[in-house]
Amino acid sequence: MDTDGLFTLATPGAPPAAPAGTDTAGFGTPSADAPLPVRMRPASLDELVGQEHLLAPGAPLRQLVSGASPMSVILWGPPGTGKTTIAHLVAHATDRKFVAMSALTAGVKDVRAVIDTARRERRYGGPPTVLFIDEVHRFSKTQQDSLLAAVEDRTVTLLAATTENPYFSVISPLLSRCVLLTLQALGDDDVRGLVRRAVTDERGLGGAVTLSAEAEEHLVRLASGDVRKALTALEAAAGSAVAQQATEIDLATAERAVDVAAVRYDRDGDAHYDVTSAFIKSMRGSDPDAALHWLARMLVAGEDPRFIARRIVIFASEDVGMADPQALLVATAAAQAVQNVGLPEAGLNLAQAVVHLATAPKSNSVTTALGEAMADVRAGRGGAVPAHLRDAHYSGSKGLGHGRGYRYPHDDPRGVVRQQYAPDDLVDTDYYRPTDHGAERAVGERVPRLRRIVRGLGPGPRPAGTEPVTKGVTRQSTASAVPPDQAAGGERAGDASQSSAGSDAGPGSSSDGSGDSSGGADGRDIRVDDSGDAAGEEQP
Repeated sequence: MDTDGLFTLATPGAPPAAPAGTDTAGFGTPSADAPLPVRMRPASLDELVGQEHLLAPGAPLRQLVSGASPMSVILWGPPGTGKTTIAHLVAHATDRKFVAMSALTAGVKDVRAVIDTARRERRYGGPPTVLFIDEVHRFSKTQQDSLLAAVEDRTVTLLAATTENPYFSVISPLLSRCVLLTLQALGDDDVRGLVRRAVTDERGLGGAVTLSAEAEEHLVRLASGDVRKALTALEAAAGSAVAQQATEIDLATAERAVDVAAVRYDRDGDAHYDVTSAFIKSMRGSDPDAALHWLARMLVAGEDPRFIARRIVIFASEDVGMADPQALLVATAAAQAVQNVGLPEAGLNLAQAVVHLATAPKSNSVTTALGEAMADVRAGRGGAVPAHLRDAHYSGSKGLGHGRGYRYPHDDPRGVVRQQYAPDDLVDTDYYRPTDHGAERAVGERVPRLRRIVRGLGPGPRPAGTEPVTKGVTRQSTASAVPPDQAAGGERAGDASQSSAGSDAGPGSSSDGSGDSSGGADGRDIRVDDSGDAAGEEQP
């Protein structure tokens, strides 16, 4: 069997039973020259710090370590929170056979070999097998599938560790067969306690040096909850102090050991989505300071600036929209600057766009409108294109009636005419509902007037203090011709809504014949349609 990536820890006191070539490195007693984080690994659950929610009596983690329950477990948490430490505790605290592998180097062949060996040993009364897989999210679907049957019948007890969200990175059948334990990032007090323990503990520095309060605070702050990083920096600082024949690690020495904070961000991992979500929600919540923090987090972590620019451009339409139409121009300009300038200078362009979007008035009316329209399309609503809107530029279209009756809005002084534009089953359907935020307030005042004209619903509420003035009411005729149909090849067609007013019509007349001679003082034209009902046409 290819044992690359496999290593076994036998039951204490028992002769080794692992296949030839297996490696026990990493899960045995650490050597004196092992890294400080390895030497300081807790020897029991009582030394485990920062995961109190998993350490209650009878909790799954305690049962796993004690061997009281052979349940399979997935450990999910950020780096430096104790996932590998828990695996060590399981390896040393139970009488089960412990086999570990890394998903970085192991394959399906290695997994099946471990399962076959475990099944054979159980058949002959051997100890149960605990299979630890580090970085399990790096296993492919096929590799994870190979574990299902063995986990299901408990041929092996799976202990898997991952830094990625298992709901995305672990297949559902495997996830449903395991208990998911979430490890939280350590707090500053937890990291501080472990640093102090490492300074004095014989497994650590053994009191060879002391640590000033300022240096301790520096290490804790830059660790950002990753105790492995804090202990690694402490070891480096201690080595520097000893080389200088100093007995104390001061702030200057600690700063030389580590000067960049640990940024919890993985461009392909869970933190990527969490930080991006916080970034978008901060802009949506109109908090420019928080938005700038998340932007800086992404930039410092090496996120592709083109990804950030794309999110900003999307946000400009999705969450600002018509409340500030300039926002889209600012966002696209920032995206263009990223292409032309590049980092680090393009960070300024991104920051300017972020501040603009975060402080802009917000509206999701465009987003909502498109969503409702697409939902109707998916539901099968929306019939054929009305004949008068169909393409009429090609030979033969006239014979099909395409474009006949189309009314050209520019022939009307108002730039808008009564006409059906939606399919028959969506007539009078409102998708766009403007807000009164920012620039959209003016749009919100204009849209109802446009709808009344287009849909022929008559005038809306008249402004206070104004009365219509009727200069000449003319009954409409059906005999006159419509203006040239420019979009349909210039063909004229009869229209029952045409006015009989001739060239002597006043300045308020409409070139499409829909209005009479002159308008009132309130900007409306008054006409009487064929039914004899008076209707006022307002200006958009």
